[in-house]
Amino acid sequence: MNFNRLGSSELQVSEICLGTMTWGIQNSQKDADEQMAIALDNNINFIDTAEMYPVPPNADTYGDTERIIGNWLSRNTARRDDLVLMTKVAGSGLRYIREGGPITAQAVNQALDASLKRLQTDYVDVYQLHWPNRITPHFGKHWPDNTNPTEVDREQQLAGMRDILIGIEKALDAGKIKHWGLSDDTPWGIHSFLKLCNEMNIPKPVSIQNEFSLLHAKDWPYLIEMCALEDIAYLPWSPLATGMLSGKYQNGARPSGSRWTLSQRMGLFRDKAPAREATEKYIRIAADAGITPSQLALAWCKQVPGVTSTIIGATTCEQLNENIDAFSISLSKEVLDSVHGVLREHPMGF
Repeated sequence: MNFNRLGSSELQVSEICLGTMTWGIQNSQKDADEQMAIALDNNINFIDTAEMYPVPPNADTYGDTERIIGNWLSRNTARRDDLVLMTKVAGSGLRYIREGGPITAQAVNQALDASLKRLQTDYVDVYQLHWPNRITPHFGKHWPDNTNPTEVDREQQLAGMRDILIGIEKALDAGKIKHWGLSDDTPWGIHSFLKLCNEMNIPKPVSIQNEFSLLHAKDWPYLIEMCALEDIAYLPWSPLATGMLSGKYQNGARPSGSRWTLSQRMGLFRDKAPAREATEKYIRIAADAGITPSQLALAWCKQVPGVTSTIIGATTCEQLNENIDAFSISLSKEVLDSVHGVLREHPMGF
């Protein structure tokens, strides 16, 4: 296992980060324990979760993923300091979480205390803002007709960011978090937080996690360049495009128990014709290379300059082992040329 420094922090994290958002709906406590054992056996020390997990998010299961991790930690207290544990504070939009309100200093501290209780730990290594308070080009809103930056009140957003940082500073000073990070944000968001951190003398974010895959490569090179030059770790989430790049959803297939059989909060917006066409081509490239489509997608993600650690998830141990094996694969120039030929044809599959 290779390890990389997490942005400007002192933390060394495995190039694989274990995602946990299926724990609580698709996966039980027993499943989670088995996945944790596999992760640790493979020297994975990086774990990502969020207060709103599992997904699809709903009031009945809110916080259950953190509870599952907390149950594991309560039985494995000696391993806590070996792990780099990340969680996230939810933003607005979910009425059962702080009445659907935005992220504020008060929300940060309220949510963090609840997360620490569920996780059964005294601190979180990296506390992340799950999504910005403003509308941004994420979660299917990355096409030109879905957002309008001219309608954003810049000063209002900056005031909100200052308030959030007051909450972050309080959590840092109390030792409840070691570092903080962003998620689902943009170059302007990163730039603004960096400027405000300098102005307020507050430690800057050490990481950002955004959706990034062969079907959704919009962060390369612009946002990733900013992260690399500002020493902010870039952490791709959904590198398999919610499983689409595995090929299991081709030709309308919906395997029993798979994510796409569940009700989706924003619909199956990734299930578009260009994504299906691109996936079919990636499946053929993977077959010619003697690897699985999932391994092709993950091995490609790993080798993108500026990627620090890739967040992977699985619903079975077989899937998890297959995905972990991808990180020992080096793609040849010929395979990369073929992949990038498809990527040029379908730079944004959905």
